Amino acid sequence: MEVYINPEKNTWQQLLQRPVFDTSSLEEKVKIILQDVKLNGDTAVKKYAAQFDGVELNELKVSAKEIEEAIASVDDNLKAAIAIAKNNITKFHEVQKETVTKIETVNGVVCWRKAVAIEKVGLYIPGGTAPLFSTLLMLGIPATIAGCKEIVVCTPSDKNGKVNAVVLYVAQLIGIKNIYKIGGVQAIGAMAYGTVVVPKVYKIFGPGNQYVTCAKQLVNASGIAIDMPAGPSEVAVYADASSNATFVAADLLSQAEHGADSQVVLVASTASIVTAVESELKKQVAVLSRNTIAEKALANSRFIVMENVDAAFELLNEYAPEHLIIASDNALQLSEKVINAGSVFIGHYSPESAGDYASGTNHTLPTNGYAKAYSGVSLDSFVKKITFQQLNAAGIQNIGNAVEVMAAAEGLDAHKNAVTIRLKEINKS
Repeated sequence: MEVYINPEKNTWQQLLQRPVFDTSSLEEKVKIILQDVKLNGDTAVKKYAAQFDGVELNELKVSAKEIEEAIASVDDNLKAAIAIAKNNITKFHEVQKETVTKIETVNGVVCWRKAVAIEKVGLYIPGGTAPLFSTLLMLGIPATIAGCKEIVVCTPSDKNGKVNAVVLYVAQLIGIKNIYKIGGVQAIGAMAYGTVVVPKVYKIFGPGNQYVTCAKQLVNASGIAIDMPAGPSEVAVYADASSNATFVAADLLSQAEHGADSQVVLVASTASIVTAVESELKKQVAVLSRNTIAEKALANSRFIVMENVDAAFELLNEYAPEHLIIASDNALQLSEKVINAGSVFIGHYSPESAGDYASGTNHTLPTNGYAKAYSGVSLDSFVKKITFQQLNAAGIQNIGNAVEVMAAAEGLDAHKNAVTIRLKEINKS
């Protein structure tokens, strides 16, 4: 773990660089798999399941019997915890519904906008070292609230052809029935292009490893919408003299355990805070079940001392973290300085874990600096906004001349004529 003291602004870009991987060979491999799935559908999907996941699949769709067995196997305490999360996530996303507001811009011209659900969406739920059933809550709940007619879930099975029981439990809890035992690049291809078994969707959501991320970006380039560009998960923590080093270390490790390519950044107001956090990290990482992964992620970490608070938040905004924790007694006021972040956690008792699971906010967020321009997943992610306008005779008379003049100035005679003939017809009567 490297420590930097009041780094000069011209060094920030290099200092805040995420782990870089050579993706050229990766992209070629992914293209081959996607093309195979596009041409050979379910046959290709089953081939790659055997090749990459070591499982021979006869049926790709999860059966009703498998779902029933999964429901019975899930611990009651976990079911209760999921119920709390589901309730909070539902509340948060329900209020994001927009009412239609009609505005008369001028007499006789009425305009409005309406949110319409994307008809077919695909949700990718990772199932590797940590099956993320929480992601299904985060994606499935807003999809159902939005009114998406067809929701397709792809998630890998184990070597026995079984999908994680909790993922299946969550799916039935929120009313999703189209679940397929497909992981990796082949899952993205199946949802993007459609197969005999898997329906083609219009937009694909969900996190994944570098292969899945690359596949999403490639199908996006060919016309399939995706939730956002995404990469390895990350957290930044701002800590001042009022922070609790034990809490801060725990927050950094909760992100580091995601994957070896995750990144954690600590921006502290003094060097003594960094020292205290480093001491806590050593204690806490030793007892983690995923300590090997966490230690590799910590190798990509940055500890930065910024004595000037405004400079600290300027640096954090430049980094644009997926998650930003403000560990300070003054956190609420400091949060006003944030302009680039996926999700912000305010104060000593707001760990990232709360947002990952049960506070209600969505945990599908922009990474790799994309928070400068992208939002996290919300109800808006599952709808399109369609605009409407209705003009009567008075309306076209009120704006007709303006349209004619502007169209003529752009040399678009047919545009002008579409108005002119209407005005002539009105003047006849």
